[in-house]
Amino acid sequence: MIRFALLGCGRIAKRHADLLTSGQLPGATLVAVCDIESARLESFSTRYGVRGYSSLESLLQDSNIDAVAVLTPSGMHAAHVISVAAAGKHVVVEKPMALRLSDADEMIRACDRAAVKLFVVKQNRFNVPVVKAREALDAGRFGKLVLGTVRVRWCRDQTYYDQDAWRGTWEFDGGVLTNQASHHVDMLEWFMGDVESVHARSTTALVNIQTEDTAVATLKFSSGALGVIEATTAARPKDMEGSLSILGELGAVEIAGFAVNKIRTWQFCDELPSDKDVMENFSVNPPNVYGFGHHAYYKHVIDCLAGGSPALVDGLEGRRSLELISALYESIETGKEVSLHFRPQRCRLGG
Repeated sequence: MIRFALLGCGRIAKRHADLLTSGQLPGATLVAVCDIESARLESFSTRYGVRGYSSLESLLQDSNIDAVAVLTPSGMHAAHVISVAAAGKHVVVEKPMALRLSDADEMIRACDRAAVKLFVVKQNRFNVPVVKAREALDAGRFGKLVLGTVRVRWCRDQTYYDQDAWRGTWEFDGGVLTNQASHHVDMLEWFMGDVESVHARSTTALVNIQTEDTAVATLKFSSGALGVIEATTAARPKDMEGSLSILGELGAVEIAGFAVNKIRTWQFCDELPSDKDVMENFSVNPPNVYGFGHHAYYKHVIDCLAGGSPALVDGLEGRRSLELISALYESIETGKEVSLHFRPQRCRLGG
């Protein structure tokens, strides 16, 4: 039995807590929560019947904890992950793993030194339609990749950003590219391969925040394929979609829905009998109280910790998508095309 604690009892913590206390994850349980806000801590602790800690230091002294899910604002992830690792506990950290590449490197080193596992939450990779599309990619069914596109058209009004002072700030959060679209950026790179260069633009259109609520970007992949990112939290009056499209010489797949959870297009030049099965049985990943892919994600984490399976999204993989996001911001600030494997100079994330 792997005993988890949650660091941070904010908006996303309920999803983690509901799942870990649902009884649907044999081999895992929630034993403690931690938050510096006493009212929120007491509410969470009472609701889930677990111990509550008002400081990270006191939480880490609990020998009954095997792993900690770091659910604090993104700009705090690095310091918190490093402390958790130093205490000898495994780490699950919400996206993005950090706001600065140097912080991501320190997190990876800290976990390596302590011989603990580092998992970055990228639950949409475990959505059933995404899994099927990845299987098709691994089988070579797309042939030569031509174009990959992600679209995030969500609604986050001023009320959302006013909930917490850290939202929409460079120091602790970043904008739509770092927060809401980070899963989609990760999946685009996961499907299309290494990125060679990016060119991006952004604006803050409808809300009063430091960072962007709308961004567009074009990408050139090492394979020669091209990519497009369209991301906004300025859709009104409600969310529209979060989608991924992969086009190749032999086929095309588009997964849409609110969170990359519904197959909208599944077509290949060489049709297989299994294609009908995909559309009939795997085309929709229905939402539930535990989110879209969080259940499968936590099962994967448990398999890695208990059975030694390799992590699908470890620290190095989490850093990979952070480097791409950092390059997008570098391009936004300079107005120029930015090559990957660069040293951030104008990127404002974490500043």
